[in-house]
Amino acid sequence: MEEAVMEKWSGKTVVAVHAHPDDEALFTGGLLYEAAHAGADVHVITCTLGEEGEVIGEPYQLLTVDHTDQLGGFRIHELQRSLSILGCTGHFLGGAGRFRDSGMEGDARPNALINSLGEATEKLRELVDKLDPDLLVTYDPFGTYGHRDHIAAHKLTHAVAGDVPVWWAVELADDVRAGLAGIVRSPWRIPTPEEIVTVEHSDKVIELDERAYNAKAEAMKAHATQLWIADGSVSDVNPHQAFAQADGYVFCLSNLMSQPLRRREHYQVAPADYQAV
Repeated sequence: MEEAVMEKWSGKTVVAVHAHPDDEALFTGGLLYEAAHAGADVHVITCTLGEEGEVIGEPYQLLTVDHTDQLGGFRIHELQRSLSILGCTGHFLGGAGRFRDSGMEGDARPNALINSLGEATEKLRELVDKLDPDLLVTYDPFGTYGHRDHIAAHKLTHAVAGDVPVWWAVELADDVRAGLAGIVRSPWRIPTPEEIVTVEHSDKVIELDERAYNAKAEAMKAHATQLWIADGSVSDVNPHQAFAQADGYVFCLSNLMSQPLRRREHYQVAPADYQAV
């Protein structure tokens, strides 16, 4: 049974563990904003710089790994802007650049996150012990959509959680179907619900009021190299306008597939005896 979250956030410490810059906004932006603005001390630990990402928009195409390999440094500033909007304190696991984005296909480099789980676990344990959270937030065992670094972040979080509750950010199938049905017109391809990885149930739901919903959208827009919101806005990264007609914001990633920005975030609560494998 799904439970609407009416948490008393004041005085609590919430720590989200994410793989790349932009994940904090995409998957947990509503929760982070709500908690921070209700008096919680909210932290985001980002494991990598997202060096292996693609880039939307022409001006910064040559930052990618196939050219100058400068994207990670650029994404630091996108993350800082997003965290400022959400009201969170940011940390890079082991320091900025210690662990590298492993990419969707994996990376043989020894400092890729998937090849550094032992050291990454120790670095995360040190930071979590220092922050002493009341709640940890990360991805589900599948890493939401199967990215190796998301799965690694899930494993790392559970390796250090101890008795701290852990929530997994998930996409609920019913919400995705309703959101896609609400897109009347979009500049990008509208997928079928089956093309988006979803789950059939969640334990907690965060209902986003207008402030939280708009803050999440603004935090997402801070990551302009990675996603595009069809609200007519432009930036130095992407000078092209896009417009959609829908019940709420519509965005896309570099695959140019329309996704509705939903007004609810869903979470599963990790079982108390759960062991990540």
